[in-house]
Amino acid sequence: MPLDADIASRLKRTDDGLVCAVVQERATRDVLMVAWMNDEALHATLTTGRAVYWSRSRGELWRKGDTSGHIQIVHGVEIDCDGDALLVTVTQEGPACHTGTTRCFDAGGELPVSAVAAP
Repeated sequence: MPLDADIASRLKRTDDGLVCAVVQERATRDVLMVAWMNDEALHATLTTGRAVYWSRSRGELWRKGDTSGHIQIVHGVEIDCDGDALLVTVTQEGPACHTGTTRCFDAGGELPVSAVAAP
């Protein structure tokens, strides 16, 4: 079954048909990871309540947790004002990152900001 036409018409996709998905933990509001969705992944996410993404490296759909057991239960999906990004609110079971960390931004480290703009 295809993605609802009203939803599909609101999305601005990359040249390869993907939209960025920012994944946020419902309880803590931490950003866990960034992934990509095509129409099929978004449809599966909306209709099953489990997070489904498009794996750019494998070239196939990837339901989070099928291999690792670290599933994401989806509570909501929002489209940003430009239609080029999604906010997926989840309850994460286990680590979100493939490296085993709670969130993908734990491993990279914070970058130094040399100046803070005045309000």
